[in-house]
Amino acid sequence: MRFWDTSALIPLFVAERSTTQVERQLREDPEVVVWTLTRVELFSAFARRRRGEPSAARRLAAARREVLNAWEHWSEVTAVEVVRRHAERIVETHPLRAADALQVGAALVAAEEFPATLEFVTLDRKLAVAAEREGFRVVSP
Repeated sequence: MRFWDTSALIPLFVAERSTTQVERQLREDPEVVVWTLTRVELFSAFARRRRGEPSAARRLAAARREVLNAWEHWSEVTAVEVVRRHAERIVETHPLRAADALQVGAALVAAEEFPATLEFVTLDRKLAVAAEREGFRVVSP
């Protein structure tokens, strides 16, 4: 089981340079854990792309449907209060944006406070550094 942040999930649904690598990571361990608000981040990324590239609207609508289908098979961290407490500490400790601190906080909840027991998948370098410093083994495809 691995915790996946938004940056690593996007290439599973929209073709990018890292798509092949993240698909390989998913095949190696198909048990995905996500933060409850990750879906909003994914949809936001798709909407930004659609606004920047209107001809991709159909492809991005399909990606949105694929996310909804995949979401049914993933484990979701929904403990908002506990995640928020972790994130409040994390923003004081690491140079992260709030959304990224919430990702690390959710991963801590998923790991039941033992980060060494859960791999953290991300393509975001700042997030990877913070996750490593929190004790996670980071997988950066």
